[in-house]
Amino acid sequence: MKTNFIQFLTAFMLISAPMLRAGNDVVLENGQFKLVVGSNAIPKSLIIKSSGEECLRSDATLSLCTATQERPYNNEVKLAHLNKRTTYQADTIYWKDKQLIVGFETIPYEAVIGVKMTPQYMSFTLDGFIVESSDYAGLKLNTPPAVEVCLMQLPVRERTYFGEWLNVCWDKQGAVNLLATDPYCQISAEKREGYRVLRSTAVKGIKLKGAGAALLACPSDRLLDGIAKVEEDFNLPRGVESRRGPKIDFSYFWTMSITPSNADSLIRVAKQFGFPGMLMYYPSFCKELGAYQLVGEYEWKDKDYPNHEKDLSKMLDKIKAAGIIPGFHTLHSQIGMQTHYVTPVPDYRMSISHTYNLSRNLGIDDTEVYVEQNPEDAPIVDKCRVLKVGTEFITYEKFTTEPPYKFIGCKRAYNGTKAQTAPQGMVIGTPDISEFSATSIYVNQQSSLEDELAAKAASFYNLGFQFMYLDGSEGVNPPFDYNVPFAQYNVIRRLHLQPIFVEGAARGHFSWHYMSGGNAFDTFVPEEQKAAVRRYQLKEAPQMQADFTRLNFGWMAYTLPSDKTIGTQPDILEFVTSKAAAWDCPISMKLDPQKAAAHPRTADNAAVVKAWEDVRARHWLTDAQKEMLKNPDAEFILLTNEKGAYELLPYEQIPVAGNSRDVRAFVFNRNNQWYVVYWHISGEKKLQLPLQKSTVILYSKLGKKQSFSSNGNDAIVVPVSGRRYLTGKNLTKEALMKAFNESKIVE
Repeated sequence: MKTNFIQFLTAFMLISAPMLRAGNDVVLENGQFKLVVGSNAIPKSLIIKSSGEECLRSDATLSLCTATQERPYNNEVKLAHLNKRTTYQADTIYWKDKQLIVGFETIPYEAVIGVKMTPQYMSFTLDGFIVESSDYAGLKLNTPPAVEVCLMQLPVRERTYFGEWLNVCWDKQGAVNLLATDPYCQISAEKREGYRVLRSTAVKGIKLKGAGAALLACPSDRLLDGIAKVEEDFNLPRGVESRRGPKIDFSYFWTMSITPSNADSLIRVAKQFGFPGMLMYYPSFCKELGAYQLVGEYEWKDKDYPNHEKDLSKMLDKIKAAGIIPGFHTLHSQIGMQTHYVTPVPDYRMSISHTYNLSRNLGIDDTEVYVEQNPEDAPIVDKCRVLKVGTEFITYEKFTTEPPYKFIGCKRAYNGTKAQTAPQGMVIGTPDISEFSATSIYVNQQSSLEDELAAKAASFYNLGFQFMYLDGSEGVNPPFDYNVPFAQYNVIRRLHLQPIFVEGAARGHFSWHYMSGGNAFDTFVPEEQKAAVRRYQLKEAPQMQADFTRLNFGWMAYTLPSDKTIGTQPDILEFVTSKAAAWDCPISMKLDPQKAAAHPRTADNAAVVKAWEDVRARHWLTDAQKEMLKNPDAEFILLTNEKGAYELLPYEQIPVAGNSRDVRAFVFNRNNQWYVVYWHISGEKKLQLPLQKSTVILYSKLGKKQSFSSNGNDAIVVPVSGRRYLTGKNLTKEALMKAFNESKIVE
């Protein structure tokens, strides 16, 4: 107790002292680290105090701060230097009244950066500027003319891991993290030879004064504790708390057809597969015309939910009572082409990707639209060749790129809008139509429409959902590194209770605080599922782990076997779920009761998923097993043995009946005995194998023998439908592979 008190007192004295100086150096120090900056504004040292480890590259002469102008404004600077966007390096720094005062080369003003010292972190906020009025005498402009101010940039030594999302360099010994303390500060990193430059920048047009960031340097096992303190102190969503929650790796299945009348059947499917969660797409309870035609309208499906909120809330209570967590899947940043936001009167708050001035008056029947600017970058893709002229939509076939500039082949009153005249000089533009099916338009994030849509989405979530998928997150106007997370946050900050986890289709730095579930991938056909996991999920998993985050190894489609596809099969699910478990990640599946009932192998498919969900929930896998499972080229089977316990074994696919697609078989070694697990993808047939009956043992499940017939002294006939296990005394791997390859499928 005495030791803890002394440590607390030492930390308190360090953060209470406004500044320590060593010669002309500026020294900032708290309980975790010490940052030393030379009086010339060059960072000299960043030391983790518990280990004494230096975190900066000493040979990287990099100014702590910079200021950027679009061009010089001070008269003397303008005359002496090029008129272009220029970044000026800090060249002086000193401490005054709990603030850093930073001067820059060439430009005549200083930045004032407020510093907050805590035992876990230091925060840095752009408080303002010191400007001499004489430096801009006679100029009628806001001073200082800065478009960006880098509050901090540090040349941090390369470590084993770099978390791009969180902006953290770390290894088993230590971590250095520079993260935003608000949605506005722009966080980035630049890779150099042997180090990374971590940056935090305040940007005009987003937020210049008041934007801030926090610096943490500590043993790696204390990093999340420090971030949790930042989240608490700055009232941010609790990303650390969510990541540490017991339900962070819960898998789920996705539906867009649940209603109060069929909820029981979906609950049964969830329990059959062992899914702890159920994600419901907004068309489950909102009207939709296909694709995203009505997204943003959020009108109730009166037939299925006549009592609207009461019906949905009651259904969610039923799902939770069954032990399943309900999730809400929505698109939060776009408006459908058939919503009242778009037709018959287009909302002025939609995002416009390109703008032009009319160079001639537009008549009511004109089929050419003349503009001042060259439209060479205008959309040329079908369904996206649209102009918004006031409250009219006009389509065009092509345009000229030489004067006079004009859009040609125009059709008026598109999408149910009304033709109108427009005067010369009027600003028109191309709506920012979504690249996904072109059935919706992105919203201008700097408008009240985004607030309106966010409030609608939050109102559904607040009826009793517990996790969320924010789809279409990339669908915002630039700057994307700000608008992607801010549009998401616009929804999150309206939720009554913090979600257990949030997933999304895109992310920015600030999203880390609430998107603790990372992302899911779209579906792949069964024949490509394993290759896709190797190509995408297994490459992203270590990247996300470097950001202390899991991803979703779904979404997987639940596909019925047909002439065109083998459909969803147990080995495919075994592969995906095992690789997900290796990285402590969940899966998700698009599943409905009708397909579950129609698929002949649902019992086996469900058994695979349910077993792996149990393994994940019980933390059954050892670290060694997880490392083994991470091998992208190796496949494994999770067996339930004769005693009801799990066994994890490697297995490999072998050909059946001369490479027939209809029967799948895998060979593995268990207790020094070779086995083959096999099944038919869709039917109930028989398999003739060139093996002696006396050498073969057949199990319907391990420990439960099944009878089979003999077809002469050198052949047996075994049933082939659901999964079965074939083994035998003295049967080698080669003998089994040969027998299955030479087998015949018979009725």
